[in-house]
Amino acid sequence: MTLEVYGHPFSSYCQKVFIALYENATPFDFRMIDPDHPENAAEWARLWPLKRFPLLVDNGRPVMEATVIIEHLGLHHPGPVELVPADPKAALPVRAMDRFFDNYIMTPMQRIVGDSLRPAEARDSFGVSEARTLLDTAYQWLDDRMSGGQWAAGDSFTLADCAAAPSLFYADWAHPMDGRFPHVAAYRQRLLARPSVARAVDEARPYRSFFPLGAPDRD
Repeated sequence: MTLEVYGHPFSSYCQKVFIALYENATPFDFRMIDPDHPENAAEWARLWPLKRFPLLVDNGRPVMEATVIIEHLGLHHPGPVELVPADPKAALPVRAMDRFFDNYIMTPMQRIVGDSLRPAEARDSFGVSEARTLLDTAYQWLDDRMSGGQWAAGDSFTLADCAAAPSLFYADWAHPMDGRFPHVAAYRQRLLARPSVARAVDEARPYRSFFPLGAPDRD
């Protein structure tokens, strides 16, 4: 088996895949995308001209998009932790929560961060305000949901939690919860205490200066 992952440790979507790999101790070769590794960037662009990461290469076959990569791993390289239930009915809420974190936590967070990278004259204060409102709404919905739960889709750690960990990690940097959503904050702490998540966070730690809004002195 030869698995390669192209990406960067500070990328939220790369972390989503790393967490899944670490949960099952799945061996892989990491291909860093940065200026110091132009050969990796060239091969990544050849395999996936849209140049988005993470990209998984499984025995020469490219697999794109973090959710699809994790589903692929479960089908072709299963381990003891079943991140997507085999029962389609049990899998549906897991997939629904995966989409919730990508679409309603990660996406507005990235909108806020991305706006800070624009030239001052091109910034979108209305769009950032919309993103913050969406995050508050998503935080509240999740806070109600997590009031009696351990993990995002039940009692087991799943694909949904792989999505939740980097989403909530960075979202609370970009738009802090500030004590308003205690159940979400407690869930975020459970995620950060999970060994697979802690490893992904630690591997990204040297790159915190990359965070455009300034990384807080915590986590």
